[in-house]
Amino acid sequence: MDDARREGAQAAEFAARASYGRLLSILAARSGDIAAAEDALADAFAAALAQWPRDGVPDNPTGWLLTVARRNLGHAAGRRRTAQTAAAMVQMLQEERDSGAASAFGDQRLALMFVCAHPAIEAEVQAPLMLQTVLGLDAARIAAAFLVSRATMGQRLVRAKRKIRDASIAFILPEPGDAAARVGAVLSAVYAAYGAAWEDVNGADSRLAGLASEAIWLARLLCLLLPDDPEPLGLLALMLHCEARRGARRAADGAFVPLSRQDATCWSAPMIAEAEAALRAASGMAKPGRFQTEAAIQSLHAHQRMTGERFTEPLTRLYDLLAELAPTTGVLAARAVAHAENGNPGAALNQLDQILGAGAYQPWWAARARVCWLAADEASAWAAARTAAGLSHDQSVRRFLLDGGFRAP
Repeated sequence: MDDARREGAQAAEFAARASYGRLLSILAARSGDIAAAEDALADAFAAALAQWPRDGVPDNPTGWLLTVARRNLGHAAGRRRTAQTAAAMVQMLQEERDSGAASAFGDQRLALMFVCAHPAIEAEVQAPLMLQTVLGLDAARIAAAFLVSRATMGQRLVRAKRKIRDASIAFILPEPGDAAARVGAVLSAVYAAYGAAWEDVNGADSRLAGLASEAIWLARLLCLLLPDDPEPLGLLALMLHCEARRGARRAADGAFVPLSRQDATCWSAPMIAEAEAALRAASGMAKPGRFQTEAAIQSLHAHQRMTGERFTEPLTRLYDLLAELAPTTGVLAARAVAHAENGNPGAALNQLDQILGAGAYQPWWAARARVCWLAADEASAWAAARTAAGLSHDQSVRRFLLDGGFRAP
């Protein structure tokens, strides 16, 4: 009995991670109200946690959740608008017969992402809204990714959902011209989702399970949706280059291994080949952009490690271009390191000092440790490394910094 209960609870948790975004996309498309869809889905997961350990896991867990959530949504609509409920419920129940059609899930989920990028939604909350509603990240993790407080991010997300409901924004894929105008926010959200999974190297957070693969899948879908736009190809190339190195990021004892010291024979050669092919296809369109530039940087880093050659000058130029296209705190900190590696640590320190609001940003301190070391300021380098270690949630990274790993390239 205990094993059956444990299996039921695990199945409910897995379904929550694997299908949350897809189910929410379907429910929100039907109701036009993301918040109501979230409530209905939360109640369905609560029912699963209560019933599955007792009654057993259904043959189609996702279909079960969709059926219960749709009924919850219908009941909630009934309490608000009794006169409209019957028709809405008939439509929902009719559609449940086709709920096993998993092939439609991807398109509906992507449609919800483009809804979140509607011009009526404030630009600063478009990508965070996608991360929460489609990809299932919590407000705290999203706030950390965008360097704002959890309370501030929570307020922005609530306002955005209310705007979608009150403005009756359509839950459909926009026309090609409109999609091109919105795709930047969608790409940013997909990349941020991948970044969240990338940080969880050891897979310690079950809520992030499969998120990296999901982000790569969405990038592939965007490449098909917008074949004349090179940026989805750039994003795909960027994530594939990073994902190819996942297995080499930790030593056998769990120690952090920086890119410059990784065993390139442990990288995924097929992923690197696909990344390079995607990057070449994007470059052939002669429309440079942020993600193509980031992918080119990762490509150079990979070739630098595989061949032993030093590409500090072209890397510096690419980082300068990236800083113009996407002057985020992370990009600016990385550019400073590139300039220091290229023999100009003084300019690099000046660049770091000009980044506002980076005091609690761990990568900024890690970058400062490296730049100070290259500037022959050993005391400042160690001080920055200790601060960076204190801001890191990863024990292996903390150990790496405190052991002086910043000293070697």
